[in-house]
Amino acid sequence: MGIPLRQAARVGAYVMKQHLAGRKRYPLVLMLEPLFRCNLACAGCGKIDYPDDILNQRLSYDECMQAIDECGAPVISIAGGEPLLHRELPQIVRGFLERKKFVILCTNALLLAKKIDQFRPHRDFTWSIHLDGDKAMHDKSVCLEGTYEKAVDAIRLAKSKGFRVSINCTLFSDAQPERVAAFFDEMKAIGLDGMTISPGYAYERAPDQEHFLNRERTKNLFRGIFSRGDGGRKWPISQSAMFLDFLAGNQTYHCTPWGNPTRTVFGWQRPCYLLGEGYAPTFRELMEETDWDKYGVGNYEKCANCMVHCGFEATAVIDSVTRPLTALGVMLKGVRTEGPMAPEIPLDRQRPAQFVFSSHVERKLAEIRRGKSANEQVAAAE
Repeated sequence: MGIPLRQAARVGAYVMKQHLAGRKRYPLVLMLEPLFRCNLACAGCGKIDYPDDILNQRLSYDECMQAIDECGAPVISIAGGEPLLHRELPQIVRGFLERKKFVILCTNALLLAKKIDQFRPHRDFTWSIHLDGDKAMHDKSVCLEGTYEKAVDAIRLAKSKGFRVSINCTLFSDAQPERVAAFFDEMKAIGLDGMTISPGYAYERAPDQEHFLNRERTKNLFRGIFSRGDGGRKWPISQSAMFLDFLAGNQTYHCTPWGNPTRTVFGWQRPCYLLGEGYAPTFRELMEETDWDKYGVGNYEKCANCMVHCGFEATAVIDSVTRPLTALGVMLKGVRTEGPMAPEIPLDRQRPAQFVFSSHVERKLAEIRRGKSANEQVAAAE
């Protein structure tokens, strides 16, 4: 397993506490995007398609601390954009660690060699390096040759300095099971501490819309991968066994979007990390005023093919706590890669997709311009 025992125990205890208290909705992982700016333009990413006025926005240290204090999740995943472009990031990481949180810093690693000495190894801190497969796969995914070698060099550098290091790997429709399994073997040989894997999600504004997986292809892909890795047990995968079982089509899960709440420069994103269809000014408003039943597989067209970890890992973790013997069986035996799959959620009653991205961008731009105008008036008065 790629999940540290300390983390698994604390998160498990946290989930059990919420379960015993009768809470239906609670956060597990804060998905923090302190900026959208990035030094790559990946074909499958819809995160950088904003005007410069928005790409220049940053969440401050105080705003990041307020976000975790509001939601109280035990784990924080810092993404973006490219987080290492944020000048306050070392201070932000320290602030989270001082609050006894597990911190996962996701990066494409292009700036890691330059920035690494601003950070210190800590048992609750993990570098998560973006690698979408072997050299050819990854460089194609990020649209820049040479990125794979830089990422692998960064992994070795971080390990040499005593950091805990994992990779995050997103797979698309052109992924080949035998090739992905060989890549995982290579990463294990480097001495990685963990891996997170997920099928790509079809961001509506991503440049490449042709290579996202549907649910059937996702299940067959992961069955093919896990069959080459002892049901997934061969590799240090940092995800619950039940989530891996779900990827292979052996569990029917509804997503748990509130399990991974997302804080961005827009606010608290509704309903999840992948869909930005509204924003709340506070975590409490996100949880209490979001119409959660409008979203998810079977409820909304945009969600129909989603099997991504930020939507379903929380579901799997909760299921692991409520069905520990089933989860233990998957963990010990590995993911089943043959036989019938679990029933699919019907899509015949899902509501059609709404495209509201542009309206949120316009509102944010108007807010930024009002702020600039006010600052200019103050400066003129002085």
